[in-house]
Amino acid sequence: MSPVAEDQRMDGSPTDGSRSLRLTRLTKEFANFTAVKALDLEVPHGSFFALLGPSGCGKTTTLRMIAGLETPTSGSIHLGDKDVTYAKPYRRPVNTVFQSYALFPHLDIFENVAFGLRRRRSKEVEKQVDDMLALVELDSQARKKPAQLSGGQQQRVALARALINRPDVLLLDEPLGALDLKLRRAMQLELKRIQTEVGLTFVHVTHDQEEAMTMADTIAVMNAGVIEQMGAPNELYENPRTTFVANFLGQSNLIAGTIVGRDTGPDGRPVVAVDMQGTVVSIPEARAHAASGAGWVGIRPEKVLIAPTGEQIASFVGVSMQYLVRMPWGQELTAFEQNTGLRSLLAPGTKVDVSWRPEYAFLLDASQDVHAGIEGD
Repeated sequence: MSPVAEDQRMDGSPTDGSRSLRLTRLTKEFANFTAVKALDLEVPHGSFFALLGPSGCGKTTTLRMIAGLETPTSGSIHLGDKDVTYAKPYRRPVNTVFQSYALFPHLDIFENVAFGLRRRRSKEVEKQVDDMLALVELDSQARKKPAQLSGGQQQRVALARALINRPDVLLLDEPLGALDLKLRRAMQLELKRIQTEVGLTFVHVTHDQEEAMTMADTIAVMNAGVIEQMGAPNELYENPRTTFVANFLGQSNLIAGTIVGRDTGPDGRPVVAVDMQGTVVSIPEARAHAASGAGWVGIRPEKVLIAPTGEQIASFVGVSMQYLVRMPWGQELTAFEQNTGLRSLLAPGTKVDVSWRPEYAFLLDASQDVHAGIEGD
């Protein structure tokens, strides 16, 4: 199947902003807690969107409301101009792929994919199924039963069965959770390839940061029923706006400091000066998310450079060695360094100098919990 043109859906109809998925003040309350709180969200048609967060953050409840499997307490859901807030699941142009593939064990792969078409008495079933199996690269497996396929192949069958119904939105609820690590990573690339080729809207729920970073055009990081921050994967990682995002999406060193003023950096751009345990550091204004007073200076471990005291600090690219560096004020910073062989492993107890480039640091409001978002909390 050839890639779908950017301005067309699978069925050939045009796409534009009017086909976006829009949630407005969407709320879901249960007897003793609120799972989703006044969520406002717009997912452009044709994008790969990820709802990322820990268990209990509200992401799966949000997905189930979009699918029609949960009824919102308040708010609305629109697909394009159509209000589907209270529409029955089968009345919505939406399909869902779950972690459990729910394939029919007595039907072969071809008939599993053809099931929805046959129920609707669609024409040209054979051609549509052949095209869909070719898209997911399973055309040679058409007459096998699900039990004869690997987990990754079964996942692709479930995906083909959902896509052949030509939904406006495909919902993916932790679809790779049952796969082992190697297969999961391969399937991440497969899912992205398929989404790009069919040009449909994918909304993917996951707690796996790597999965979201690999596939999504846009990620919404959810916590306690609200979106903490939303943006492109690189933007969220490089410039987190809350301690939760800084800690949940990768690792961060967060160091207490006090804002002491504003200045102009060497490149002529404004910077915020922060007294960090006696050393004044500069944070680009665009990465400073605290206005005055106390703040958390953040730096990712792979951006921390270390070297034995007195030696020149070298800049390495990559992650392979992890060091814990105890600072004079007692805090331990994490540093990642590529093992290039240029120097031997630093032994425990070695006195080191620590540095980083100012443009890699960020500043967060000190009123936020420094441990928020750390897995296991």
